[in-house]
Amino acid sequence: MASMMVRLYWLFGAIITYTFLGYPLLAAIIARLAPRPVAKAPITPEVTVLIPAYNEAGYIAAKIENSLALEYPPDKLKIVVAADGSDDETASIASRYAGVTVYTRPERQGKAAAINRVMPLIDSEIVLFTDANALITPGSLQRMVANFADPAIGGVAGEKQVKGGGEGLYWRYESYLKRNDSAFGSVMGAAGEIFAIRRSAFRPTEEDAILEDFVLSLRLVAAGWRVVYEPGAVAWETAAPSLADDWQRRTRIAAGGLQSVSRLPEMLNPRLGWPFCQYTSHRVLRWVITPFLLPALLISNLLVISRPLYRLFLAGQLAFYGAGLLGYLLTLNGRQSGFLRGITYFCLANLAALAGFWRYATGHQPVTWRKTRRS
Repeated sequence: MASMMVRLYWLFGAIITYTFLGYPLLAAIIARLAPRPVAKAPITPEVTVLIPAYNEAGYIAAKIENSLALEYPPDKLKIVVAADGSDDETASIASRYAGVTVYTRPERQGKAAAINRVMPLIDSEIVLFTDANALITPGSLQRMVANFADPAIGGVAGEKQVKGGGEGLYWRYESYLKRNDSAFGSVMGAAGEIFAIRRSAFRPTEEDAILEDFVLSLRLVAAGWRVVYEPGAVAWETAAPSLADDWQRRTRIAAGGLQSVSRLPEMLNPRLGWPFCQYTSHRVLRWVITPFLLPALLISNLLVISRPLYRLFLAGQLAFYGAGLLGYLLTLNGRQSGFLRGITYFCLANLAALAGFWRYATGHQPVTWRKTRRS
């Protein structure tokens, strides 16, 4: 029994280490040794900026003005707002801007449903999806569109930046992975704050999709398109105002991640080659496997505590989680430490993944959700 627990302990530890450290290192090495350049060119096809907006009266004016300020030929730029279900002033505010098309209907059926409804009404060659509370830097669109000069490119993911908090640390880590994944293959998911696609490549996602941007981008990859990362295109937003808000966001993403994996069986085909390896390493292990392996590692460690070496390992695990708890308590009291904040966010994200699994398994995560209000 003890020897089996030792083997399980090392197996769990190896998978966790590979997920968070080994794969990022492997991807960085492959990106350096076998890069796959994109044939960029300064093209200016017609682009529609599509902004799904539910009750965004406090943001929509700034968002439209931000979109109008993008450095792109005005005669090649259209702006569309899909304000389905909004019962505030979102639609009326957006309608005040010349050249902005607003689509709305009374029912709120979620972001995926709004996108699916509006996309057949758009005829631009390129569509840029972006959220109402995310501001895009002026030169971003031009940099993204240049990638579409390469006929193999079906989508371009920009860089999401979050100002402040552990969420910001997470997105810096995620951006590092995207940069390396894209260098030799495709990104494993695009953020809906800044994601462009070829209109001809769009296929509707299920209307109950929680992470419609992720499913859409990965289905492009499965269909043979390449989805690349453009670090020069940046959308930024502020961090969630509290750990409670961040918890809600992370549990929703976790539930959506599990839903997405269940709906992307085509990405689990080894015949895809590198995309299969990237997807299983970057997404499946991190979203589906390691949140369960972290407590399993602790339990297996406890079962072999009679061995001196494993007492040391246990002390290390307890110190790590203790640091996460300390960071949590400091944050609750309005004090933050950069080092502890990262550990706290790691622990929070993996706990939220377990909670998200429960939400998904029990059907308690709706496609619509309470929005986190950011400054």
